[in-house]
Amino acid sequence: MDLDAYVAANQPAWERLETLVARRGRLSGAEADELVMLYQRVATHLSVVRSSAPDAVLVGRLSTLVARARSAVTGAHTPAWREVARFFLVVFPAAVYRSAPWWVPTAVVFFAVSWGIGWWVAGHPDVQAALAPPEAVRQLVEHDFADYYSSAPAAEFAFGVWTNNAWIAAGCLALGVFLGVPVINILWQNASNVGIAGGLMWANDRGDVFFGLITPHGLLEITAVLVAAGAGMRLGWTVVHPGPRTRLVALAETGRATVGMALGLAVVLLVSGVIEAFVTPSGLPTWARVGIGVAAELAFIAYVVVLGGRAVRSGESGDVSAADREDVLPTAA
Repeated sequence: MDLDAYVAANQPAWERLETLVARRGRLSGAEADELVMLYQRVATHLSVVRSSAPDAVLVGRLSTLVARARSAVTGAHTPAWREVARFFLVVFPAAVYRSAPWWVPTAVVFFAVSWGIGWWVAGHPDVQAALAPPEAVRQLVEHDFADYYSSAPAAEFAFGVWTNNAWIAAGCLALGVFLGVPVINILWQNASNVGIAGGLMWANDRGDVFFGLITPHGLLEITAVLVAAGAGMRLGWTVVHPGPRTRLVALAETGRATVGMALGLAVVLLVSGVIEAFVTPSGLPTWARVGIGVAAELAFIAYVVVLGGRAVRSGESGDVSAADREDVLPTAA
């Protein structure tokens, strides 16, 4: 093959492809079609040169041009940081916002049960005696409850609390598929523990210590667990009532959004764990510690309402992006 003649014959196509690649993103429909056609043609040219007249300089030039054209035709992969940003600014808040009809009522019931158990324990000495001997109760209210928050170095304590709460949240999310029954059991255990501890503290005139220690981190921590529980029960209800979708499609869509929430809630629980380790046992006055907890809770609620509401109104479902989902055939309702 006469390499010089081959270059002269095809040089205009190569130059045109270079021009179109340089203008990627600003092409008309006809130019986009031309880009695809020239990409295929130049890829063939590269193959011919490699097999018939392997000139290193020309092969290098055409290889670079074909690689750039391939990127222009297929589109570059979204950078990882953009995917992470989209998850926390759009996908996660949208998923939490859409599941609010489940986790808000769950929160109301949870706090009602906790307060009811606490009131019952605080007002009935016989119940307190049945729960623990007087010496054990005195040890709890005078030492153990407060000492727990400084029982380990702050960083180690934060990690332990975070992993424990993250597992609880993940369990609520994943086990919801079993019609929500395991989720109700998890919530009952947590509501009982909070109510019993609060009732014993209140009955022994240590209610201020109880709320002063549990409020800074507890608001955000319990909210995250309740969000997970509500989303888990929503997933369980999908099994029972998938709506106009087939049960498998409904479970796939709701399941992806639900399990994806685990990552976002892990970050929320990390924040509450840091507060519990570094703020709750600190020497700050009670009003300051409680103020930090309230501020963290309000920031999370605003994050969900503002970003989540905006995302849902724009059509976001909280599911993974369309590019990461399987294609589905349309079905009749």
